[in-house]
Amino acid sequence: MKILYLNFDHGIPVLGDKGASVHVREFVGAASGLGHEVLVACARLGSGNAAPPAALIELGAEAPTPAPDGLAAELGLALRGLDAARTAIELGRLAWDRAVAQRVFDALAARSFRPDFVYERHALFSSAGARIAARYDCPRILEVNAPLAEEHKRFRGLQLEAVARRMEAESFAGATAVVAVSDAVRAYVLARAPRQQVAVEANGVDLGRFAAGASRRDELRARIGVGARTGVIGFVGSFKAWHGTELLFDVFSELAARRDVHLLAVGDGPLWPALDDRVAHSPWRSRVTLPGRAPHAEIPGWTAACDIVVAPYRAAADFYFSPLKVIEALACGRPVVAPRVGQLPELVAHGRTGLLYRVDDAQDCRDAVLALLDDPDRRAAMGRRARESVAARGWDRVAQRVCTLAEQARAGAPA
Repeated sequence: MKILYLNFDHGIPVLGDKGASVHVREFVGAASGLGHEVLVACARLGSGNAAPPAALIELGAEAPTPAPDGLAAELGLALRGLDAARTAIELGRLAWDRAVAQRVFDALAARSFRPDFVYERHALFSSAGARIAARYDCPRILEVNAPLAEEHKRFRGLQLEAVARRMEAESFAGATAVVAVSDAVRAYVLARAPRQQVAVEANGVDLGRFAAGASRRDELRARIGVGARTGVIGFVGSFKAWHGTELLFDVFSELAARRDVHLLAVGDGPLWPALDDRVAHSPWRSRVTLPGRAPHAEIPGWTAACDIVVAPYRAAADFYFSPLKVIEALACGRPVVAPRVGQLPELVAHGRTGLLYRVDDAQDCRDAVLALLDDPDRRAAMGRRARESVAARGWDRVAQRVCTLAEQARAGAPA
């Protein structure tokens, strides 16, 4: 089939380092590997990682006409009392949404590409995907990874809330089918589109790539100056508040006073400078490695260099994540220490593929980490079971299930 993959989220560059960027590339690569022809139309291409095997079209983020101010008047939006800077960004997204469908039509016409179905990653202030699918009279499968209206309201100060929520609900209801990454996201979609068909499809993993990471273990451990007997506590991800890197450093500091341990935390984000400064002023600075961002191709090796991986997520009333890095750590054969929150107890089998602790409880986290550091045989057994536990989560299987959903929709059969 010919698949048109739409990524209209300006914050997710296709070639970037975010987990969302990895998700885009891995799904596209898996679909291409199954023999489908994929064309990706995105707001931002970005850089830093290899392109997936697909045609890539960067649609550009420049503000199109009509001008945002004129659009506000046209829509009858009352802007008094709203944050001017944030409102301008949101109006720009609305204007971009109005213009982008024609850009896609032109790009596809130039390539003589007519899609058999549209696979769209849900984005805020986005309605163009529905118009594009209607133009080609094909199914539109909508992938929803987060409750974006709620997320933007909480963390970015959503200004045009009524507009965002209306467009989001219409996008959900108008899709041929919705693919949600977790049960929490599925519930969010159904609350806004009660009659919609919603399948839950958690993040996948490139099983071969992460199994091969073991070949770089010794090399990378030597690079950071740790020997075979040193216990390496690993973290891979974004340094954001809800990822809990501060709690992890508290746990590490306590263990470092009593054990030969090393902390390896790979990634970057808004809290990276603060943690880097904290490490620089601690007595354990020689036993911490913060290499910063790494291309996704290097993540299997860094993960393999660890003895255990900690995913120290903080408490959240609506923990909706499908944690990509947890699945990748399991595929690498590393036991995972994580809190009992959201989807994590489904991914990490307590006592079999890792250990779970009470969310936000540093002492409980410390005890779990210590239990694994002190028992190499248990770690090894957990690692083997961890790899087995994700054997059915390959991206190829995720892509195959989505394509089957689209084929059923094209045939008019119930999915």
